[in-house]
Amino acid sequence: MNTSSPLRPRRTLRWLIPALLVLAWLVVGGVGGPFAGKLTQVQSNDAVAFLPASAEATKVAQLQQEFSDSQLIPAVVVADRQSGITPQDLDYLTGLASSATELAGVSDEVSPPIPSEDGKAAQLFIGVDGAMDPGDTVDELRDLIAGDAPDGLQVLVTGPAGQVADLSAAFAGIDGLLLLVAGSVVALILVVVYRSLLLPVLVLLSAVFALALASAIIYLLASNDVITLDGQSQGILFILVFGAATDYALLLVSRFREELGHDGDRVAAVVRAWKGVVEPIAASGGTVILGVLCLLFSDLNSNRGLGPVAAIGIAASLIASLTFLPATLALTGKAAFWPTHPGDAKPAESGLWWTVARKVDAHHTKVWIGSALLLIVFASFAPQLKSDGIAQSDFFLVQVDSATGQDVLSQHFPGGSGSPVLIFAQADNAQPVIDAVAGVPGVVGGDVAAVSEPGPPGGPARVVDGRVQIQATLEAAADSEEAVAVVKQIRSAAHAVPGAQALVGGTTAIQLDTQTTSARDRTVIIPIVLLVVFLVLALLMRALVAPLLLLGTVVLSFAATLGVSALVFNHVFHFPGSDPVVPLFGFVFLVALGVDYNIFLMTRVREESQRHGTREGVRRGLAVTGGVITSAGLVLAATFGALAVIPLIFLAQIAFIVAFGVLLDTLIVRSLLVPALTLQIGRKVWWPSALARGEH
Repeated sequence: MNTSSPLRPRRTLRWLIPALLVLAWLVVGGVGGPFAGKLTQVQSNDAVAFLPASAEATKVAQLQQEFSDSQLIPAVVVADRQSGITPQDLDYLTGLASSATELAGVSDEVSPPIPSEDGKAAQLFIGVDGAMDPGDTVDELRDLIAGDAPDGLQVLVTGPAGQVADLSAAFAGIDGLLLLVAGSVVALILVVVYRSLLLPVLVLLSAVFALALASAIIYLLASNDVITLDGQSQGILFILVFGAATDYALLLVSRFREELGHDGDRVAAVVRAWKGVVEPIAASGGTVILGVLCLLFSDLNSNRGLGPVAAIGIAASLIASLTFLPATLALTGKAAFWPTHPGDAKPAESGLWWTVARKVDAHHTKVWIGSALLLIVFASFAPQLKSDGIAQSDFFLVQVDSATGQDVLSQHFPGGSGSPVLIFAQADNAQPVIDAVAGVPGVVGGDVAAVSEPGPPGGPARVVDGRVQIQATLEAAADSEEAVAVVKQIRSAAHAVPGAQALVGGTTAIQLDTQTTSARDRTVIIPIVLLVVFLVLALLMRALVAPLLLLGTVVLSFAATLGVSALVFNHVFHFPGSDPVVPLFGFVFLVALGVDYNIFLMTRVREESQRHGTREGVRRGLAVTGGVITSAGLVLAATFGALAVIPLIFLAQIAFIVAFGVLLDTLIVRSLLVPALTLQIGRKVWWPSALARGEH
């Protein structure tokens, strides 16, 4: 009786500690869960706010506030009738202008209807208060139009305010839609992989609790202006959390099933499994966290904001996977695999992946040369990727009013109507600047003038601190690449006027500065990411050759992905191009996430090599991890693919690049290229550790 009493506390702890961990996560989910739906309240999608303070467009935006107490965003209402605008149409538009001033968020600065020269269209300009939500104001304006527009008259709201409204609508419901799609895809794959009904629920709960923790932290930081959150970052956060949490869960569950087959003791199996995977999972999560934090070196606030947002999401996934999931496995044991049975431990020398490992071993030279050549062929198409930027009206994959309205506007009016180029110059040199800008091809010469003091049009220019504000209208649509090229020439012409100290900004200039800053970020951040990932791998592998091998294969895989993406974007989807930040985001996610699977593989290869030597270690490591890593790759590719449900070209391109890249890395790089190259190099791959000298 005395011998059994010390065992009672131990038996109690075997279920009490896991139960307390599960209870703690239930509290986290209950408290943090609602914040996932509140993240849209702390979003910032203002393009000028994303630029660095040093950008010329940012300086112009600051000067503009000195000239006007209000922060107005122009909305352009354009109406067209193919048979010609009628007097009744103009009367309707005049009444619309009067009614619009009664809407909350609309200023008194509403123009009368301005007919086009061809007589088939008319436009009016409405100032929308940027201090409020422009999307809500534009939605009310569109509802007003939908109520009583004359038959046969097409009336659309476009301009910067219209684009903001359509962008907000694209991100509306992002939390529920992405969770539904990503969760459904993950659940389906997990059911197929495990043939279990309970285990997918446990894994999904782990991801949901991780998202709840991350959302609560991000909400608090964003609401206190510590970090910047936009719609794109929120979408990527949801996908990263689900993908990473599921990947880590797959690795832990696979090891748990392996350990459970030895003696059937669920708690001991969880402890052994946890010890076996904690290093690769922590290294994998740490690599991704450090990789995305490299975005803090970006000059774009939107990129810089994604860094900590993604890092918090990965950290939450890591914590949930190493605490909540082991606790539930310790409580459920073999029941987690119901209605199937995990069975006894299978030897490494069996199954499909043992066959693959033997084939790779027998023909490793042919395998690595063949797979490398395939990737090089894919990579040769990478220069065809058009990533110099696209018009803002091309951001959407579905037809929206702002894009349609811009097309109508460009058919009947100068494309830049409602979104003028803003130039600030010293008052004494204003006229030379006006003359220089008016002479730039692509500028509507008669629409270059200094802004007058309040009062009758044509009055004296308003001067603030010795500067005047000059406005210029472009012939091309303000968000087009043609307009960007014209603004470059305007800057050259204005800057060349002696003593003017001219600064050029506005909608098009914001787009230009965003593209320029994105190109700079690629040049700076990519080398930093490579260095950080190499250092993590060197510490993990206790070697230098293996990290170089892994990093080189992942970079080659990324180049191959860009090549295939270029072909698909140009010739299958016929995209007009891509934002300059797309290759950067693709690189950060693919390198950080792609290295994950190599970490999972090579840490197990190193573990097996210490017992059996490098050649046998490669075969056993590939055989044991092949199934779980392939499943993890499929899950991550599917979850990133869920981003495509948001009708924005940027997210659709990121979804394809990451999904295809992960599959390429999982099926070719990790399964064939890395094992074959490791076998080719032999034990020297572990240099300068003791394993390189055969001391195992």
